[in-house]
Amino acid sequence: MRPSDSLRRRIVVAFLAFGVVCTLFFTAIAAVGVEGIEVHLVDNRLTDVAAWAAPRHTAGMPVDMPAGLSFHRADAIPQSLRDIPPGVHEIEVDGIGLHVLAGQDSAGRYVVVDHESDYEKVELIIYSAFAITFFGFLLFAALLGGFVARRVVNPMTTLADAVASRTTTLPLLDRRDELGTLARAFDGHTGELRGFLDRERFFTGDVSHELRSPLTVIMGAAEILMTQAKDESVRVPAERIYRAANEAAECITVLLLLARAPELAELPPVQVSDIAITEAERYRPMVSGKPVELICDAADDFSIRAPRELCAAAIGNLIRNACQYTEEGLVKIRLEGHIVIVEDTGPGLPAAVRATLEQPAGRVPSTGSAGTGLGLALARRICEYLGATLAHADRVGGGSVFTMTFPPVSRQPNGAMTRS
Repeated sequence: MRPSDSLRRRIVVAFLAFGVVCTLFFTAIAAVGVEGIEVHLVDNRLTDVAAWAAPRHTAGMPVDMPAGLSFHRADAIPQSLRDIPPGVHEIEVDGIGLHVLAGQDSAGRYVVVDHESDYEKVELIIYSAFAITFFGFLLFAALLGGFVARRVVNPMTTLADAVASRTTTLPLLDRRDELGTLARAFDGHTGELRGFLDRERFFTGDVSHELRSPLTVIMGAAEILMTQAKDESVRVPAERIYRAANEAAECITVLLLLARAPELAELPPVQVSDIAITEAERYRPMVSGKPVELICDAADDFSIRAPRELCAAAIGNLIRNACQYTEEGLVKIRLEGHIVIVEDTGPGLPAAVRATLEQPAGRVPSTGSAGTGLGLALARRICEYLGATLAHADRVGGGSVFTMTFPPVSRQPNGAMTRS
């Protein structure tokens, strides 16, 4: 999971964004208030003083100004203040900040100067307090967001880890909030799935065990007929019976292995090249009477941790179906990296079958160059169990190409699996 996708990070960012918006909003209101106070305390004060002093000065009456204020008219205006336009201004003269009101009446220009205004210092203190408050509120928002994120995300992470590790009893079941509701829903659904999988496993195992006995009897009887029969019309059907029963027995073995779901990480590695060569030689008789060349290129070998019977069943089903439906041309098996490729020059797969193969699961018709009956269904299921992927593509020039890709490292529902 990328850091940007983390729910904890999103909660903290949301709190920080909320803090920024709130502080900027209140800072803007406070700034407007500070400026309004400045107008009221400084500008209005200078205006009132000018309204009182200008008529008295024109009438020749004494103008006694409060401490820190001075009134100047005409030639008495200091040289540095003579060129300022009418209105209130903040200027600096000889390093001293002044508030100056410049005006004009019938007697000429005048200025009112405030020499001792401390409002700039007060304003600086106020804005410094705003800045400290801003960063303090952001820090508080980040800490609060982190606290809320931990309270929300940590239980969810604990619950997710428990579900992923297949813990029998999930945490948070006793909580009365939404997390408790979610935990109880997960627990109920997990229990239903576990029961369903157990019933399916038991059913598959029981049926497979029940089928072993009659298949053994059938194979034994067919073997006796093959050995003792002198008539070709009896021996050939007996061989077909024996071959079909043997394939059914192998299918049962695969179903039993899938039902038992052994831990792959605990199994010894098997060489895929040995399996590919063995399966190719096993089904070579299927193309011996046809103009078909069967090639097995297993030079690029690799090993996997898996039951040998499952690997042989998956690869063998692809080879068998390719040999069965290819009437002329080529059936080639090759290993490349961690990929097993089986290609043929058969008639190819119909569009309906190809669409069905693209679905995550399901049965498909048993027609096409690569065969899509129970054999292909088992191959797909074995690939899913082993962490591999089974893909189909059209071969250039006609036919089908099946690729079985084994990742170097894969995590499976029943545990970790390591590729060498």
